[in-house]
Amino acid sequence: MLTPKQQKVLSFIEHYQANQHYAPSLEEIAHALGTTSRGSVLKHVRALEDKGLLTRESGKSRSCQVVQPLPEQASLPLVGKIAAGQPIAAIENIEYIDLYSFLSPSPKAYLLEVKGDSMMGIGILEGDFVLVEPAQTARNGQVVVAIVDGCEATLKRFRNHGNGTISLIPENHTMSPMVYEADRVAIQGIMIGQIRKYDG
Repeated sequence: MLTPKQQKVLSFIEHYQANQHYAPSLEEIAHALGTTSRGSVLKHVRALEDKGLLTRESGKSRSCQVVQPLPEQASLPLVGKIAAGQPIAAIENIEYIDLYSFLSPSPKAYLLEVKGDSMMGIGILEGDFVLVEPAQTARNGQVVVAIVDGCEATLKRFRNHGNGTISLIPENHTMSPMVYEADRVAIQGIMIGQIRKYDG
């Protein structure tokens, strides 16, 4: 059972993430509650963590993630293989794949809907969903969710130059890499998968 304040905090975080594609700060949650007390907000956030409804990385801003309950049906039948090159014999061999273990090795992973075409060069298109594993660091070349200046989230390829600067590199030949001082960029997650739905 949630208290009214806990429910309000949970709903605000969920709606904020859906609209902004990253988590709110404690100050933004406090504003939504009509208070200026970070301590009060932190108390509610920790209560939601204890109840298994939120995850949060201690000491990291904008790290709250709403834990979505698993649906009852989380598997689909795998009925065989299909050729994308030379045709092969169609052999039906029905087994089931658990979608959660197939898509994500991490129980904290989450989906983000892609807006824009900056990553189209590697096949990430607007309207796709990318599967992200929470992380605070990344290796050069990984596709990351990065927060710039604590407020702007973007999906780009990561490169640390080792001289105090970081490049966030689009995969679109019409766009240039964005170079920032390292302290302006926070890594929130690493892309580990992609989902695309076709309408026909």
